[in-house]
Amino acid sequence: MCEKTEKVNSWLGAVFGEDSVPQFEINTRTVDILYQLMRSSEARCRDTALLIEDCKQKAAEYQAEGNHLQDVLQQSMDLSPAILSGPATRYLSALVESAVVLGVRDTSLSSYLPAVNNLTSELLEAEKANRNQERELKTMKKKIEATLIQRHNLKADLKKTIKLQAEEKAKTDQRLLNMDFVRGKTKELSIRQKTLEAQLASLNMDDSLTHEAIVQLSEEVTALQGEMIPLKQKLESYMDLSPNPSLAQVKIEEGKRKLNALDLQFHADLNK
Repeated sequence: MCEKTEKVNSWLGAVFGEDSVPQFEINTRTVDILYQLMRSSEARCRDTALLIEDCKQKAAEYQAEGNHLQDVLQQSMDLSPAILSGPATRYLSALVESAVVLGVRDTSLSSYLPAVNNLTSELLEAEKANRNQERELKTMKKKIEATLIQRHNLKADLKKTIKLQAEEKAKTDQRLLNMDFVRGKTKELSIRQKTLEAQLASLNMDDSLTHEAIVQLSEEVTALQGEMIPLKQKLESYMDLSPNPSLAQVKIEEGKRKLNALDLQFHADLNK
């Protein structure tokens, strides 16, 4: 742990240079993370240094080869860049830039053709990949549009559901209030019923005075009154008879007796 911490502190000091190293919490986890970063950074630095050395070596080789070719041109053909015309210089510069872009070692036709073919193949592959990406992009756009529409519909359905839920909740709350009210009333009426029953029991009330008994008695009285109507009509018809007074008197007395009997029965039923 101490060795890792010393290496990390030394590496941080080299990275920040004259600037102060930021404060951080020193524990096993942070030290391990910084140690891994240090090793990765050192590995990249070594790879970069090797790449720089390789580039320097190749640059030196290209420079030496260029000097050799320039010496060959000057010695064998007495040509130098200074005596070339303006168009020739531009053509030569374009040829060199093309060789650099194509990454060829020299400017010979045997080097250019494979490089151009490779570049053409890469261009075709890039165009093909571009077309595939365009198709995938169109498909993705359609999916996104469908998803957005579905999202919009879901939001609308969610709003409707929330509204309906609020309405149902209000109805349920009202029903609960009504139920509580009905339960309270039912309990109150039950208590009153028991109180009244207790009061009736304490008064020793006759069953004949109950509502059911009175209703039955009223029905019986109504039936007796209905029976009395035809008898009264029959008695009135006898009252109009003239010639035989004795017979009429007998009928009248008989009708009176029946009427009195019905009256007595009627009063008796009332007094029950």
